[in-house]
Amino acid sequence: MRAGFPKSGRSARRSSHVLNLLRPRCARNLATISPTKSSHDYQPDIASRTPPYPKLLRKLHEVRRVLGPERQLTLAEKILYSHLDNVEESLLSNTDNGLNIRGNANLKLKPDRVAMQDASAQMALLQFMTCNLPSTAVPASIHCDHMIVGEKGADVDLPESIKGNKEVFDFLESAAKKYGIEFWPPGAGIIHQTVLENYSAPGLMMLGTDSHTPNAGGLGAIAIGVGGADAVDALVDAPWELKAPKVLGVRLEGELSGWASPKDVILHLAGRLTVRGGTGFIIEYHGPGVDTLSCTGMATICNMGAEVGATTSLFPFSTRHIPYLEATNRSAIALQAQTIASIESLRNLLCADENARYDEVITIDLSKLEPHINGPNTPDLSTPLSKFAEAVKTNNWPTTLSAGLIGSCTNSSYQDMSRAEDLVKQAAAAGLSPSNDFFVTPGSEQIRATLEKDETLKTFEDAGGVVLANACGVRKILIPCIGQWTRTDGVKKGDDNAIFTSYNRNFRGRNDGNPNTMNFLASPELVTAMSYAGTTTFNPLTDSLTTPHGETFRFNPPSGAELPASGFEIGNPDFLPTSGAPSPSTPVIVSPTSDRLALLDPFAPFPESDLKGLRVLYKVTGKCTTDTISAAGPWLKYKGHLPNISANTLITAVNAATGEVNVAYDVDGSTSSIPELAQRWKDKGLEWLVVAEHNYGEGSAREHAALQPRYLGGRVILTKSFARIHETNLKKQGVVPLTFANESDYDLVDACDHVDTVGLYDVLTSGGKGNVVLKVTKKSGEVLEIKTKHTMSEDQCRFILAGSALNVLAKMAKK
Repeated sequence: MRAGFPKSGRSARRSSHVLNLLRPRCARNLATISPTKSSHDYQPDIASRTPPYPKLLRKLHEVRRVLGPERQLTLAEKILYSHLDNVEESLLSNTDNGLNIRGNANLKLKPDRVAMQDASAQMALLQFMTCNLPSTAVPASIHCDHMIVGEKGADVDLPESIKGNKEVFDFLESAAKKYGIEFWPPGAGIIHQTVLENYSAPGLMMLGTDSHTPNAGGLGAIAIGVGGADAVDALVDAPWELKAPKVLGVRLEGELSGWASPKDVILHLAGRLTVRGGTGFIIEYHGPGVDTLSCTGMATICNMGAEVGATTSLFPFSTRHIPYLEATNRSAIALQAQTIASIESLRNLLCADENARYDEVITIDLSKLEPHINGPNTPDLSTPLSKFAEAVKTNNWPTTLSAGLIGSCTNSSYQDMSRAEDLVKQAAAAGLSPSNDFFVTPGSEQIRATLEKDETLKTFEDAGGVVLANACGVRKILIPCIGQWTRTDGVKKGDDNAIFTSYNRNFRGRNDGNPNTMNFLASPELVTAMSYAGTTTFNPLTDSLTTPHGETFRFNPPSGAELPASGFEIGNPDFLPTSGAPSPSTPVIVSPTSDRLALLDPFAPFPESDLKGLRVLYKVTGKCTTDTISAAGPWLKYKGHLPNISANTLITAVNAATGEVNVAYDVDGSTSSIPELAQRWKDKGLEWLVVAEHNYGEGSAREHAALQPRYLGGRVILTKSFARIHETNLKKQGVVPLTFANESDYDLVDACDHVDTVGLYDVLTSGGKGNVVLKVTKKSGEVLEIKTKHTMSEDQCRFILAGSALNVLAKMAKK
């Protein structure tokens, strides 16, 4: 049997709706199955979506008592510390009695909410189910967006995606109903846009199983991307641990104008910080320029903070938040936030203290900021538009633009789309059409329905654009963010070509599986204008196009409304979420023969000794992102089946010795793929480690990148440095993350070296005290000692000793 649930109540209506979607219908039927409602007809459960302000204010008062009323706090500190489980324990332990909290304290936090996208929710729920609890401890939501195919347009893509993923969607919805999780079905929208429209709020603390969860910081929330095991902490009411971040203050001055957009703020900042520059920091925006930005513009900036490695990003409560909250049915939250924001700083949860100290400060003058283009192959290679044509020539980048793609979780707001629409209308009036494929992804059903009512989608379609489903989209033709893109424009794998997108990531091969596709990141406005020029050297501020009538045409700077004049449309009511009330009698069925879903077996505990006889499975050179460790695209269908998805482990990693991709050498010199060698060693009882360079595990909050190595027998990952989320994910799954004490020692270790740990067991049993030495035996018999560093806390040591964090939580649940 497949995962299923009783055909009654809301579930029966949803099943009927799914069947309706699978029947042939006329164009644009998916948005008009039921009569479109006004946004005023939709009354969500605002109480469950409101941060517990009285509780948080009491906690802030306790923080002031512990640290002293004279202590000046940043906004990030106020919100984080107000969510501590035990204020004194977190703030006074290992901090010189509270004097040096940032970078030292292990904060044990109680988040208010959890959000999960469909690809990562599968493993999170499978882990939660092992704890045998009747419901989640905090409000939670599931958003079906990552498994929606983007190919021919929403009318065809959505029913095909539902049909192809029915087993998984039924599992997610039945589990959601059983445990009281709000379920947003396929077609409802991209998780981050939906969270901004419904759940984010000033002062909230939220965990999300996606690296771009910080998008919610645009509305004044602390929203942190985590792996599924971290989400389970919150779901079972266990404290979630975070090393107290440092705080990077970004002071905004002036006001954007012309072609400059909020996207350019973060593109510029990424160039200054690099992909590692924000690691260990929360980015806190402040200054007079804040109130000149729209709420959704702030969200765009926070979204891409993930690309510089930041723990999260956030903005203070702003007058620009009020109309957005009111337009999205949350006037009551706006009123409470206004009340809190009006009180004096000592008790004000929603703004930094006047003399708050930042660890670093960067100032950006919005009035002088010009559009930026970032890429290719990394989101921190930032070039001002005025210098981009020269950079194209200097670097021999393609001059022909093959596709333009706007939307995604980063830039799909009403304002983004209305500004792009303005440019399309200008071009249409001059008789111009896009010179290349042009794809548009609305961020949510609310956005899509409103754009349809305002005829914005018609403008795009009349110009030749393809409007895709409200999703991240994966697998077949177009992936606005993740997966693979089977191209129909004649570009073949291996062909050099350039695309412009308004997305947040552009790693090599991420979009279409072609490592020669260069993805350049820009604002939706710039992507739109470039799509009409068809060339990467076009500058809409200075260059002109020739119309079909031989006339000269130049774009005027784009303009667009921040919010719809007549309010948001609700769209298709079948895309609204299920109730958050638990239904204990609902069965969650996973077929034992399924190749998509598999119940989890617990990992074995750590041995009562150091690790002996490890082998180096692979030595990686260059970038090793979570895409490298656990590829997306067609593999996403196995997200709920750990044995099957493990067959993609490290399949795009580059061999440091040979430069080959996914070619691993056994001790006898025979070759195989990396996962094949790992499985072979596992079958022989041989445990292993991987050696890598900087920022290992950057990119998506993909806990499979930790689960898969653990499942295949990996015990240690040794690198020059880690990305924050991935390092935590490894610890949660019982894998030991170590860094070289001397980075040059990376050159001393090779594949198939034998490794023993010295002092690791003592570190784990002492709660993290001390360091680990690796005894490396080379093929020649030479023995080396490699000193390492670690960041394992007392709780994380317990996780590793138990075999995984899940083993600890399951034991706690039984008690």
